[in-house]
Amino acid sequence: MSISFFNTLSRRKEEFVPLEEGRVRVYTCGPTVYDYAHIGNFRAFIFEDLLRRYLKYHGYQVYQVMNITDVDDKTIAGAKREGVSLKEFTQRYTDAFFEDLETLNIERAEVYPLATEHIGDMVALVKRLIKNGLAYEVKGAFYFRISQFKDYGKLSHMKLNGLRIGTRVSSDEYEKDEASDFALWKAWEPEDGDVFWETDLGKGRPGWHIECSSMSMKYLGEHFDIHTGGVDTIFPHHENEIAQSEGATGAKFVNYWLHCDHLIVEGRKMSKSLGNYYTLRDILAKGYNPRAIRHLLLSTHYRQKLNFTFDGLKASQEAVERLDDLVANLKRLTGEGGTGEVERLVSRAKKEFSQALDDDLNISGGWGALFKLVRKSNRLILQGKMGRREGEMVLEAVKDFDRVLGVIKEKEEEIGEEELELIKRREEARKEGNWELADRIREELLRKGISLEDRLEGTSYKVRRK
Repeated sequence: MSISFFNTLSRRKEEFVPLEEGRVRVYTCGPTVYDYAHIGNFRAFIFEDLLRRYLKYHGYQVYQVMNITDVDDKTIAGAKREGVSLKEFTQRYTDAFFEDLETLNIERAEVYPLATEHIGDMVALVKRLIKNGLAYEVKGAFYFRISQFKDYGKLSHMKLNGLRIGTRVSSDEYEKDEASDFALWKAWEPEDGDVFWETDLGKGRPGWHIECSSMSMKYLGEHFDIHTGGVDTIFPHHENEIAQSEGATGAKFVNYWLHCDHLIVEGRKMSKSLGNYYTLRDILAKGYNPRAIRHLLLSTHYRQKLNFTFDGLKASQEAVERLDDLVANLKRLTGEGGTGEVERLVSRAKKEFSQALDDDLNISGGWGALFKLVRKSNRLILQGKMGRREGEMVLEAVKDFDRVLGVIKEKEEEIGEEELELIKRREEARKEGNWELADRIREELLRKGISLEDRLEGTSYKVRRK
């Protein structure tokens, strides 16, 4: 089966065909390191992680580049506000970003280029645009002349009838209903302090949009497979990237553009003024499991709005615990079992999982295939119809799905000799009919983060430590 993606450029699903057989080159818009990343940011990063993991699951070799924007209006203002250098200010949030990636089990990209380390590449790209008649200078700053780029608006599908020739926008980020010439290179201003570079273009710094064009083409080539981001980056950022890149090269920039929709919180737009603005660290501080957070951020199709609720987070916690329980129970299976049903269940689950994800990363169908396997496997275990060999078959399938999903505990938490002895003493108490002692030991174990489940074939335990 082939994969299909909804391409923002064409506004339809298209079969994915890489430029180079077996290899996919992907650019993902990374963080602007002026603050800790919030859960809306991580909705996009989790989507991009799903894309990367599923391409690899499908057998592709993935080469992914994610930029780090460490110079723009926000980072300069933050460093100035705190009275520290730009490097010191952005390094703090860059380090925090990588810690958060680790926490959410997001795979590392192959390259994380820093904008400040690629100024020469940006200057060279601006000079190509000047040569092609697409850039002009005003008081030491250089702007892109969009009236000279006939395809401007093809990604966002903007109507350019109201274009005002020569109207310029200097800020890095803006929201407008009509396009305007945008800054490629900004002349130094006193408010920039010591943030500037002496270049062939003069004393100044790059605009935000030119950063991504120059870094993506440096590492992926002038024409590559996939570019991703949030819907808020379609215009102006990605529209401007296309104009800059294709204006310089005269060739197509990217084949497939994938954008994820917004995250809202409890049905409302996330905002500090509403008190519903959360960084990942805020959620972790409330005691939630990082794997549950990942599950929730991965629970809705990337092109649909994701409503982040704390009830939903609790449901996600229960979902990952169900997976943990199944894995633990599968590992404890003994005997032969053997009805032949397990092999059919696993085969069907693998087919349904792949069919769902092949269809524009339909994650809902993927989760459905997995939890159908969980539900039916648990039933067979309870009925004593699954043995060790079949348990290994299910476990292998679940772990295979987790190469894409990334929510299963990598290592089961061990319990100590003292706790094992308590479980043994409780079993003896139950056999002797000493229910008071058995209940007392159960409560003691529960306080230690170990829950017990009594079944006909014996008692199993689950580790529930925070």
